[in-house]
Amino acid sequence: MSEARIRSHQESIVVEASPDALYDLVSDVSRTGSWSPVCKECWWDEEAEAGKVGAWFTGRNELPHRSWQTRSQVVMAERGREFAWVVGGRFVRWSFSMAPTGTGTVLTESWEFLPAGIAMFEERFGDEAEAEIAERTQQALDGIPRTLVAIKRIAESSSLAPGQPRS
Repeated sequence: MSEARIRSHQESIVVEASPDALYDLVSDVSRTGSWSPVCKECWWDEEAEAGKVGAWFTGRNELPHRSWQTRSQVVMAERGREFAWVVGGRFVRWSFSMAPTGTGTVLTESWEFLPAGIAMFEERFGDEAEAEIAERTQQALDGIPRTLVAIKRIAESSSLAPGQPRS
């Protein structure tokens, strides 16, 4: 299958931190810029709703050739298990899921280009839609492992790691 036809992808990494601690880290969207290669900052649209299913947040993304903002809606918020959001409320689903293992946690990042996202790209970009979709797909394929490694580094170098003194 060509990468242009890939519509979902996930990768995992073992992190020496508890599922709850990792959830607390990745569900704090204001920290996204410290691990994402594309999203440089995020903020909750309404702070009182932060982290809850249905809450919206805005992200500022940058690549060498363009920058843009997106709004995303939280669709899953189960501490220690999964934090997920959908860009534009219907276009692309991203998630972090956690599963305990040994002394740590298997952290999985997932990405799925949803049918409404494909349709939006086809409408917006016409004959160039497949190329635009392929570019976004490649960004996800390149970015997910980089993101996971960065989260692991942050979690294991902080008080999130088991056996480390708490601050």
